[in-house]
Amino acid sequence: MSRAGAEFEAFLRRRGLRMTRQRRAILEEILGSRSHLTADHLEERLRRAGERAAKATVYRTLAMLVEGGLLEAHDFGGGTTYYEPILDRDHHDHMVCIGCGRITEFRSPAIEELQDEQARSHRFTPVTHSLKIFGYCARCVRRRSPGTPPRRLPGPAGPVPASQPSGPIRGRPR
Repeated sequence: MSRAGAEFEAFLRRRGLRMTRQRRAILEEILGSRSHLTADHLEERLRRAGERAAKATVYRTLAMLVEGGLLEAHDFGGGTTYYEPILDRDHHDHMVCIGCGRITEFRSPAIEELQDEQARSHRFTPVTHSLKIFGYCARCVRRRSPGTPPRRLPGPAGPVPASQPSGPIRGRPR
């Protein structure tokens, strides 16, 4: 059994749950993935592999894997959550293409140092952070018609849901 499998099994035992065949299959599938997966992608991959797991089981297991510190959940816009394993992986940030949805991981010691410097200058103790850069990958830039300006997003990370204000909030709500 992998280290992640052992940690997940211990996590489940502490909650009075057991490692079922479906939970193990979900864990193995996501750990074996070379990309960020959504619950729907994971469910499809399980089905193609001959594993039967209800959608509710997939969602509950993903939530437990996040809670157990084995997966990280990301919101890259569009209302879909993406998951990636984090056990034994170095910290990294993401660039997200708003043209095709491609997610590129990158590491930058210079960015990390700048963040640490800013935290110190503001007497702030960071616990974690997430940097996501939204734009266009080289392939999408090449595909655009010459002279077509890049599409600008209305919000900080994509279209702003109708239930949220579209501009900056001034002052405190009363």
